[in-house]
Amino acid sequence: MSTTNMNREIIPLYFQIVFYEDRNFQGRSYECSSDCSDMSSYLSRCHSCRVESGCWMLYNRNNYMGNQYFMRRGEYPDYMQHFGMSDCIKSCRMIAMHRGNYRMRIYDRENFGGQMHEMMDDCDNIMDHYRMSKCQSCNVMEGHWLMYEQPHFRGRMMYMRPGEYSNFSMGMGMGAMGGMSGMRFMSMRRIMDSWY
Repeated sequence: MSTTNMNREIIPLYFQIVFYEDRNFQGRSYECSSDCSDMSSYLSRCHSCRVESGCWMLYNRNNYMGNQYFMRRGEYPDYMQHFGMSDCIKSCRMIAMHRGNYRMRIYDRENFGGQMHEMMDDCDNIMDHYRMSKCQSCNVMEGHWLMYEQPHFRGRMMYMRPGEYSNFSMGMGMGAMGGMSGMRFMSMRRIMDSWY
């Protein structure tokens, strides 16, 4: 293992995901061991994949845009049906392993306004836990998180790495949010090192 920065982010020496054109790992394949912003030069379509190591975010548009799908080690013989997708994967990004504390501040208004709560653990429903009807901005201080538009970790998701995200309703401050503006986040989960 090699440390990438002082935030205790660890990137395993070996990340790999294998994409297949057809379901059940059939057809042409593409082995990927790093971020890929445009898979179209490798595969014309993608309907199944195997995650050999690491955790990955898959996107249904080029350049890490559009709907996001979290994948960890395992086989996905028909991930489109599994996730209810209508589009093929167009880009992917590996997620660095984080060892250490997890800390995020969530706000019920854009630009870090309104009610604020600091989180260090998963939250399956911000309405039940914090009496917040929505999360409109956040500051991820430590760790990597998945945020979901519905309670109990359901619905569309968004990968959040350390940084400030000032306005979910407009997609501002969220470089990888293209096509996902207007989302309301109702539950949050840490990406744990045990998932690798």
